[in-house]
Amino acid sequence: MTDSAIDTSTIKVSQDELTIPAYLAQPQAPGIYPGIVVLQEIFGVNAHIRQVSERIASEGYVAIAPTLFERQAPGFETGYTPADVEVGREYAWGQTQAQQLLSDIQAAINYLKTRPNVKQDGFGCIGFCFGGHVAYLAATLPDIQATASFYGARITSATPGGGNPTLSRTPNISGTLYAFFGMEDASIPVAEVNQIEAELQKYQIPHRVFRYDGAEHGFFCDHRASYNPVAASDAWEKAKQLFVEQLRNVGDG
Repeated sequence: MTDSAIDTSTIKVSQDELTIPAYLAQPQAPGIYPGIVVLQEIFGVNAHIRQVSERIASEGYVAIAPTLFERQAPGFETGYTPADVEVGREYAWGQTQAQQLLSDIQAAINYLKTRPNVKQDGFGCIGFCFGGHVAYLAATLPDIQATASFYGARITSATPGGGNPTLSRTPNISGTLYAFFGMEDASIPVAEVNQIEAELQKYQIPHRVFRYDGAEHGFFCDHRASYNPVAASDAWEKAKQLFVEQLRNVGDG
């Protein structure tokens, strides 16, 4: 996209009796664009997630980042201190439910479908940290045709709210999934990365798994000490490629 001018706003997504705020970023230029759901880390829809949404919009998509902790902590947004991490983890892993998260993401997609500048089929999602795990869940939604999951922890061992690990839902993924991991990630052993890739291969899910030597957890976030510009730049190019290939021409012709 040559015109990178975008508009941003906070909108409301209706989900049953719950109203979910979401950050919306979209190109200013007239047109019809694919929609992409941006899924937060444990720190809320903070400056990093808003910036990612804006970067996606500047590439020619309508990006929406729903707040995933609205039931637990309305308006939650925090920093990156150890204390902040503990609070965010409690909301993410102690209080969210997989089915509610999926329902909220679907509500965000349904909102995008009401906008005249959004393509009505073939949506994408991208998520980081906790959102990387949730992106793997979201990949099972029929509307999601392209998923970029960045360092999603616990995919092999847990699911929000309890039950079978999210990895067990791999057969239900309907689109293409790209997964990004740092090989120095203390939260995600290499064995788990291999397990995820093996499961994707087993069920013949279109996928690519990218491993970055020397990269730690959170390597994409330039607000964190673990930011790795080389890995982040390469991963961003790969994610853009995914969305171009899987979303640009869906529904055309």
